[in-house]
Amino acid sequence: MKQLLVFIKKEFFHILRDPRSMLILLGMPVVQVILFGFAITNEIKNANIAILDNSKDEQTQKIINKIAGSTYFNIERSLVTNEQIDEAFKTGKIKLAIIFQPNFQNELTHTNSASVQLIADASDPNNATTLINYASSIILDYQNSLMGPNKLPYTINTEVKMLYNPELKGIYSSVPGVMALILMLISAMMTSIAIVKEKETGTMEILLVSPIKPWLIVISKAVPYFILSFINVTSILLLAVYVLGMPIEGSIILLFVMCVLYIFCSLALGLFISTSVSTQQAAMMVSLIGLMLPIMMLSGYMFPIANMPWILQMLSNVLPAKWYIIIVKQVMIKGLGFSGIWKETLVLLGMTALLILLSIKRFKIRLK
Repeated sequence: MKQLLVFIKKEFFHILRDPRSMLILLGMPVVQVILFGFAITNEIKNANIAILDNSKDEQTQKIINKIAGSTYFNIERSLVTNEQIDEAFKTGKIKLAIIFQPNFQNELTHTNSASVQLIADASDPNNATTLINYASSIILDYQNSLMGPNKLPYTINTEVKMLYNPELKGIYSSVPGVMALILMLISAMMTSIAIVKEKETGTMEILLVSPIKPWLIVISKAVPYFILSFINVTSILLLAVYVLGMPIEGSIILLFVMCVLYIFCSLALGLFISTSVSTQQAAMMVSLIGLMLPIMMLSGYMFPIANMPWILQMLSNVLPAKWYIIIVKQVMIKGLGFSGIWKETLVLLGMTALLILLSIKRFKIRLK
């Protein structure tokens, strides 16, 4: 029994002396509880919406006030014409538009029936369905309050329109996320491992003293993964269009250019990881835990970012995948041109340039 206790004590010492093991054993549960507790939720709060009130009477104002008073919606803007609806959706500033018919109160009073149109951005079908249900529930609750104890037959009809994805196909939200995840893992993880492998085996020094310049060595490591990533983009798009029936509404050339930019950003991130770690195991751990989990949880791929605490929303801004997913949805699903994605493009360009500069700086330091 005494010998068993001695060996148990020895194992504890081994664990306590390894900071990485302690981080995984004690830190990861805390991180996972926080992420799973705050990020994994399909509940939507403070979604930006627009109101087009063609009646402007007492009844419509009461409904608008009831909607504004809920925790689910934030009235981003009040529209004047129907033409402004499409523009508001394309800019991505709203997720739902509520349109009241002309003479709403008069129709409700004299015919006991009036209609409200609900238009949702169904590029993310789960969010669209949830928002429609929230709005319909609020309107139904107001209708019941009008009927009162006498149960007068007032009826407020809700006409639902799903914009961009009328069939509510889940593939519309999964394809951009899958593209972001696959390209990041192949480009960043495999590039970092390939370069670290040369360092770990001691062959990097041999390569660096060869006639070829160091930056050409790095490029030679990255080019195969760039080509493989480009092939993956092509295969995913072909499957999405011809097998899953997902159309490409915008310019396919612009879409491929944005994919190439994201691949470059991922390769730069992989190069940065390779300059920050010294073993393949560490590179694998950083890539899987530091890239795959945040992409799935914080990029908007699986869960809406707007529902997360502000600190997680700020953290999501440093993920290239978040901006890439927005770009793919804007071009592929909404059919926007460069004018609709220039901000996200600048963010990706800035991230790529910063990662390349940091990688070059750290790479040179490690050569001394």
